[in-house]
Amino acid sequence: MQSTVRWGRPSGMSFVAETGSGHLVCMDGAPDGGGQNLAPRPMELLLAGTGGCTAYDVVLILKRGRHDVRGCEVTLKAERALKDPKVFTRIAFHFTVRGRGLKPEAVQRAVRLSHDKYCSASVMLAKTAELTYTVEVVED
Repeated sequence: MQSTVRWGRPSGMSFVAETGSGHLVCMDGAPDGGGQNLAPRPMELLLAGTGGCTAYDVVLILKRGRHDVRGCEVTLKAERALKDPKVFTRIAFHFTVRGRGLKPEAVQRAVRLSHDKYCSASVMLAKTAELTYTVEVVED
């Protein structure tokens, strides 16, 4: 896996990342740090990527178990250290999983497997942050 990140322009703090799969992602800093607030912050993308990683796992695990999953949303709320490096110290995940006839214990199991075994991002962030999660199952 690789990525190339280029500084956008000398007058600001925007960056463009090109991923190994050929996609572009823009990032920018806050105005108080020289940015222009034109794109997400790098740490926001890290948090969003973690949400995408775990949501992917949950949907895949439920589909492989032949559960009728029809939607999955993850809201992440993170706290960061006050001093540099400002790592994540706490992340709360709230999963809302929609489907027909979904058993709450099956969804809980999928979330637990993602956090404990499959989601590389969650496992990595658990080295510095306390991770908690709640699950809501909605009949669709």
